[in-house]
Amino acid sequence: MRGLLQFYRALNALCNRQFKRRAGFAGSQCGFSGTVSDSKPQPRFGLLFDIDGVLVRGKMPIPAAKKAFQKLVNSQGQFVVPVVFVTNAGNCMRQMKADQLSHILGVPITMDQVMMSHSPLRMFKKYHDKCVLVSGQGPVLDIAKNLGFQNVVSVDMLRESFPLLDMVDHNRRPKVPSSPIANLPTVEAVILFGEPIRWETNLQLIIDILLTNGNLSGAHQSQKLPQLPLLACNMDLMWMAEAQSPRFGHGTFLVCLENIYKKITGKEVKYKALMGKPSELTYHFAEYLIRGQAVERNWTQPITTLYAIGDNLMTDIYGANLYNRYLEERTRRKTSKAVTKMATATGSDAALPQVNDHVENAWESELAPPSATSCKSILVCTGVYNPHTEVPNDTNQCIKETVFHGHRDFHFDPALVEPGHIVQDVADAVELIFEQEKFVPQ
Repeated sequence: MRGLLQFYRALNALCNRQFKRRAGFAGSQCGFSGTVSDSKPQPRFGLLFDIDGVLVRGKMPIPAAKKAFQKLVNSQGQFVVPVVFVTNAGNCMRQMKADQLSHILGVPITMDQVMMSHSPLRMFKKYHDKCVLVSGQGPVLDIAKNLGFQNVVSVDMLRESFPLLDMVDHNRRPKVPSSPIANLPTVEAVILFGEPIRWETNLQLIIDILLTNGNLSGAHQSQKLPQLPLLACNMDLMWMAEAQSPRFGHGTFLVCLENIYKKITGKEVKYKALMGKPSELTYHFAEYLIRGQAVERNWTQPITTLYAIGDNLMTDIYGANLYNRYLEERTRRKTSKAVTKMATATGSDAALPQVNDHVENAWESELAPPSATSCKSILVCTGVYNPHTEVPNDTNQCIKETVFHGHRDFHFDPALVEPGHIVQDVADAVELIFEQEKFVPQ
């Protein structure tokens, strides 16, 4: 056990050095730059906060949110533990979301503490120089360029160049005969940031792009062409705003796109990447940001535990538990490798576990390895989750019979939608975490 602990400390030191060398993702301005913290105790855990349904309902702050964050900052306005806001929203820049959170919570939040659903796209450099079509709302072109994409077109730009393609709304059809204005490059990949305003327009033109291999001047060739790369952010089927019941999210839009594509072609639409909660990729990137904050504050203890606080069983809880399973498996593989190495050195001929050294996920090689060994889920009752309608006496049976609202490519597993703890609100969640960690900030 002592050797394993030394191994993790050495791994964390290596991660810190790699982080400082490869700070292009999180940047050097995590809001803690140049700050040295010698105070004790130092945290060994980090917090991942969902926003909608946990901190706010639409534009209205949840009362418990300010109370929670009063415990998380010291008298100088510095966070006493590393914090990242992990939202599936993707319709604005990180700085705007940070400003909104600062106003709502009454504490200074920097953009490097905010992770939008599209943030991991920074890692997909192979597409940054390709012509990509982006779908969503808000400043989608600016968001894409900020993420590193250099050649970007929007659905509105396609519609302007090919006015005859958008025909559902009679009032938007061309008043006089017109010809395509083919002044756009061939689209090489499609990125779905979030739910658009005009679903029929976006569905039509995205399908057109997929079925013409990016060249809208041609006819559909669904049986001859390979599908263009498709990357989607935010798989939330529903989310919680001010209304009494959840509202459609981008996951609902994806359901429409997938079913239309299959109805037309008989094939399943394929994604190169799905990001946003509950994707492991998202939690891996969030853990990277958590570790970066610890490095900036010169906290020497490795961040070994993550706590994910959310209101949605199908995204927040599923994702946290899925990432916890990934971390446990990663620890098991490392332990097996250590045992194998030790046995080899001592000449033991005992049966040894087989270890697979290959990288299972393409994104694993883009960031330094995680220092966390567990990710614990906490469910609050201020958003999508409603304890009065979803939990009868036989909770276990209820979970097994739950209609799965997750994305098509994520399979339902009852264990993954079981929260580690259920609390009333985010203030109770923070109090519980401090108790669990025996953490008393100075």
